[in-house]
Amino acid sequence: MGALRAAQPHMRSVSRCYAIGDVHGRFDLLTRALDEIGDLEAQDARLVMLGDYVDRGPQSREVVDELMRRSLHERVVCLRGNHEEMMLNSLEDPGAEIQWLLNGGAATLASYGGTVPPEHLAWLRGLPIAYATEHQFFVHAGVRPGVPLDAQKPEEMLWIRRLFLDSDEDFGKHVVHGHTPARQPELRANRSNLDTGAFQTGTLTVGVFDGPGGPTEVWSVRKDGVTKRVVEPV
Repeated sequence: MGALRAAQPHMRSVSRCYAIGDVHGRFDLLTRALDEIGDLEAQDARLVMLGDYVDRGPQSREVVDELMRRSLHERVVCLRGNHEEMMLNSLEDPGAEIQWLLNGGAATLASYGGTVPPEHLAWLRGLPIAYATEHQFFVHAGVRPGVPLDAQKPEEMLWIRRLFLDSDEDFGKHVVHGHTPARQPELRANRSNLDTGAFQTGTLTVGVFDGPGGPTEVWSVRKDGVTKRVVEPV
């Protein structure tokens, strides 16, 4: 298993935070979203990627290349998803390979021509599991109800579903996540799910956070353009 890193401390306060849901090899949608977001420094903003950059879609290698470059900037945080975890486990333990291949890993290997460069593996191993700001807690899958955010288990933050999704608990911070694809972003008082199954639906979702609670805007990013929707407080 790849080494797991817990949540990072938050950066200094900034005026805006963008979060992007599961990319899954859709480099075309990722680049359109990044172009639309623009210059983070000029906006005094940060960007948090919610994991699952690889598998299923056709251009996992290009996605990782782009995010490796972007994450050199302190304003860009890339979290690990369960698909990065499966990829690392598979490449380090042949017994885990079948699970990865059955869940989209074959497309990732094809994008790499069968061999993943060591620098890509090193970057994937170093990805943190969660990221906390003053008002939000960013994580790939979610958190276990009843457990403080600073005591969450990394494995559950990568994999949890129903126990978290069915909870109305106030987690102390608004939880921003992906992992469970939905036809539309799920915006609730305690959490926001930004995974809209980009590899299959052709829609990558961006949430814009300007203060406490959930997003103030949600963007639907498609090949033919970007649709922006203002969100009323839940």
